[in-house]
Amino acid sequence: MSIRLRDLIRAVRQCKTAAEERTVISKESAALRNAFKNQDTSYRHRNVAKLMFIHMLGYPTHFGQMETLKLIAATGFPEKRIGYLGLMILLDERQEVLMLVTNSLKQDLESRNQHICGLALTALGNICSTEMARDLSPEVERLLGNGSNAYVRKKAALCATRIMRKVPDTIEAYEPLAAALLSDRHHGVLLSGVCLMLEVCEVHPPAVETYRKQVPQLCKILRSLLMSGSTLSGEHDVGGVTDPFLQAKVLRLLKVLGAGNSEASDQMSDILAQVATSTEGNRNAGNAILYEAVQTIMGVEAIGGLRVLAINILGRFLANKDNNIRYVALNTLARVVGVDTQAVQRHRATVVACVKDADVSIRRRALELVYALVNQSNIQALITELLDYLKVCDAEFKPDLTDKICQLVQRFAPEKRWHIDSLLQVMTQPGAVVKEEVVRALIVLISNAPDLHGYSARAFYSALKARPDAEFALVMASTWIIGEYGELLLPGAPGYILAGEASVSASPEQVVDLLKGVAARKDLPGAAREYALTALMKLSARLPGTVASVQELVGSYVASPALEVQTRACEYSASFQHDTIRPHLFEHMPALDEATYSGNLADSNVADAAATTAQDALANGHGAPVAQNDAISALLEMDLVGTGGGGDLMGGAGGGAQSAAAADALSDLLGGDLLGGGGDGASLPAAQPLVPSGGLDLADLLGGGGGDAAPTPERVASASTPADADLFGGIGGDAPAPSHSQKPSAASTELDDLFGPPAPAPAPEPAVPSITAWEKDGLQVAFDFSKPAGSPGVTDIDATYTNSGTETVSDFALQAAVPKFMSLRLAPASGAELAPGSQITQRISVTNNMHGQKALIMRLRIAYATPSAGPTVQQAEVKNFPTGL
Repeated sequence: MSIRLRDLIRAVRQCKTAAEERTVISKESAALRNAFKNQDTSYRHRNVAKLMFIHMLGYPTHFGQMETLKLIAATGFPEKRIGYLGLMILLDERQEVLMLVTNSLKQDLESRNQHICGLALTALGNICSTEMARDLSPEVERLLGNGSNAYVRKKAALCATRIMRKVPDTIEAYEPLAAALLSDRHHGVLLSGVCLMLEVCEVHPPAVETYRKQVPQLCKILRSLLMSGSTLSGEHDVGGVTDPFLQAKVLRLLKVLGAGNSEASDQMSDILAQVATSTEGNRNAGNAILYEAVQTIMGVEAIGGLRVLAINILGRFLANKDNNIRYVALNTLARVVGVDTQAVQRHRATVVACVKDADVSIRRRALELVYALVNQSNIQALITELLDYLKVCDAEFKPDLTDKICQLVQRFAPEKRWHIDSLLQVMTQPGAVVKEEVVRALIVLISNAPDLHGYSARAFYSALKARPDAEFALVMASTWIIGEYGELLLPGAPGYILAGEASVSASPEQVVDLLKGVAARKDLPGAAREYALTALMKLSARLPGTVASVQELVGSYVASPALEVQTRACEYSASFQHDTIRPHLFEHMPALDEATYSGNLADSNVADAAATTAQDALANGHGAPVAQNDAISALLEMDLVGTGGGGDLMGGAGGGAQSAAAADALSDLLGGDLLGGGGDGASLPAAQPLVPSGGLDLADLLGGGGGDAAPTPERVASASTPADADLFGGIGGDAPAPSHSQKPSAASTELDDLFGPPAPAPAPEPAVPSITAWEKDGLQVAFDFSKPAGSPGVTDIDATYTNSGTETVSDFALQAAVPKFMSLRLAPASGAELAPGSQITQRISVTNNMHGQKALIMRLRIAYATPSAGPTVQQAEVKNFPTGL
């Protein structure tokens, strides 16, 4: 005979090891099997109770599932209670044995005993399958309409919510029954009725229009709950608040009914104001009601004064000592800041104080809210407070805070000097991680501000000198600025001291020693040494007294194990043998166009984000590598904006072809002697390709030979390599092929004689047929293909999205994913809404790194919304690409 349940619990608690527990459970499981086998009816309910305890401990109990069905079939209430409890714990809707209990449930739903009927409704609402819901739904409808028993009606309403999820076809039957429950005076019936109405509105959105007629009744219920001593709410006081559960549900339903409808919103505005003003917030129950009231006010078409009242409630939440309430307030303010920014601005000081909170989750939410509150009128005050906190914040919080400050400064800076000062303060903070994109944008800004060149040089020189252990961002910006404008640091240099600026001057030796210290640091990335060497070379061209020391330092890196450093050192050392052209080589960089740079950077960010999202859509979880340029390469390696990432002015990694503007700038920078061979001083025409003639003379320069010497095979190979167009970089960009419409110059004719006639132009690619990638419900995705000349692995896809249906499609978005041997780049679409008969276009670029070996394949994720179906997400795999892609 098995032991009692309490003895089993005591025995399990006394076990000191898992092995002892398994022994006790195994022994009791064997006793239960024998009892079930012997059909012991007198202790069946006790045995099932022990079986549930064993199940909750995680041990198998499948051998006793049929015993629960036998208890349910019994006539007594105690047996049925244990049986239904075991049914909900030991079984779930996926098990076929559950179908055997359908008849017992039907009989119990017809019972005159309200408690037995309530047990059946509870079990049905917890584990019913689709078949059971369809078979027993008429019984639940009958009980829901029975007005004589409130206990049964409330349980029937809760059971109906699960039945509607399982069988949406039953919504038409339950829709009027749910509204009828609002006339009941029992709180349980009212609460379950409101829950049922919320479920109907969620599953069947057209029911919202029908239920808007119930707004006055809901307001009446809410008003009666607020009245002290009401007969409706006298027994349901929780922390001084009358039935907060019912109030919260009613407010949530009012939010659904008032969204987008001004008439319904006007009907509920008075009661919402009454709830917001009369509810006390000194208990959790009151705070819950106030939070739901705020959500409702911000979700309906409320007037401005009501919104201000709601935001003031959130402001009171921010002053609460409970971190959970403060987090909820920050989270809500972040969502509503776009609705009424001015009202949220009144609590700006409290929000900024939350950035300094000890709780990291509150700090992060407050930082996001501050980011949304900043504008041009308050940027200076807020950034000052954030910079003060940056000095003392935790190390793990500094990256996020630094990133937000940099974004705000770049977006709302009132003037360039303040922009430079603010970013410099961020860079000088220990542990501040400033992104390379921020430094690059700062360099573009300074290069376009001639009146701030001297100020920037003095400020960054002082900052780098004060912090010999500065982080990489400060080193990168300082070396670039000192290399470009370091001569303005000398006493008597042209320029003037700005208002409020401390006087700073340095000798040439001090400037060079500072950069030498940067080059000698071992804790920085290797790129820092490259920046320092380039900056020193620029200074040596403008400060003749530093040539010897710079030459000695550069020569010490000729044998550096870092390939890029070694390459630069060798090229720079060779340039010292040509003093006549060296000053021209290291002239100031031309100013980069800020508007073009910012536009290209924004387009790159949008495309990279789209490609990253496309990676996440791959079923196997491996995303395709995003096609993007590397991070900022090296000091003085700033790509010319608009060249597509190609030929650099002063060296570095190049990937694309130079534009005509890059050719003009490089021709002006290097002068005619170098590019023309040193004969007559004629400069190269702007549109002339730079590589052939410049490549030969660069070989003379770095190889040490005379210009008249016959070229060796090694020099011929070096000169014919497009990488020589990048004068000081380890990896050069490709030079553009000359236009066939231009008349060849003397330099190109000589190259033709030397290397032979140019290769014939490649034959044009054959036209690629279009395909329909996906089509459903009146929406069509069509692909048109084109192949760039000379890039067989690259395919440009012009995607066209057409709506041939009768409904307007909104929030249309396409995401694409490719296997990992391909790379993908999506440009922004031309729109997100498709009216009937309209089209949207989008450019997709795919690079097949195994072109000729594996065919192109793509997976699509199409998201859109229609008035009838709501938000919809479709997935498709495109395998019908034309051959050869």
